[in-house]
Amino acid sequence: MRVALEALSLRPGRASWLLAGWLAVVPALAVAQAPGEEPAGAAPVPAEGRIADRVVAIIEGQVLSLSELEFETRVALIQRGAMQAAAAPLDEETLKGALELAINQRLQVLSADRLEAFTAEQAEVDERVAAFRDQFDTEAGFQAFLAHYGADLRQLTEVLTRSVRAERILDSRIRPRAQVGEAELLRYYQQHASEYPEGYATVKARLREKLVRERYSALATEELNQARASAQVRRVAPFAREARP
Repeated sequence: MRVALEALSLRPGRASWLLAGWLAVVPALAVAQAPGEEPAGAAPVPAEGRIADRVVAIIEGQVLSLSELEFETRVALIQRGAMQAAAAPLDEETLKGALELAINQRLQVLSADRLEAFTAEQAEVDERVAAFRDQFDTEAGFQAFLAHYGADLRQLTEVLTRSVRAERILDSRIRPRAQVGEAELLRYYQQHASEYPEGYATVKARLREKLVRERYSALATEELNQARASAQVRRVAPFAREARP
């Protein structure tokens, strides 16, 4: 079974636009579920308990390991309700998409770090950590998930903090340009009136959200491609080298 992020239900509003923006340049993340199997591609755990790892990419001098990428992928999927990602195998297409997302996030955050800008609000980070925790039925299940992938609460918090910052950075650059004026909204309705027999007043809010979402996604693609153009990114793993921005 495969679970695509874009297929999961999203609440309308800001979070939907942010996610649409990221996914505009990232293949859908998916989980290939096979009962009874260990996570595919996950590094085996030797008897002494240390995880054999390897580099998948180097982003502006920062090394991204396979174990980090897999953990971040599972966190992203679980955040969106795909609880099978806690243990199910991850296929290469999933990891390719996750790698592009990881690169995008890191480039946004590195850019902000140079300007000492866009720090994450601790309250928002705490809220994300709590929401992630709540995806698990028990605290023991949550702790077992972290332990299984050699992570701890500090590492999870770092992943979620980076996600918060990257979203806010991208949003600050895009949202002002993604707005749709009244004249543009009316013009779109007039050009597609046959599709909306219920009338302009009834569909106005829905049309505005549609147009803003589409523009937001297009602008996100443009913004992230510009960041890639001037960045030093080296993909090392075979599946990583096949990915393209």
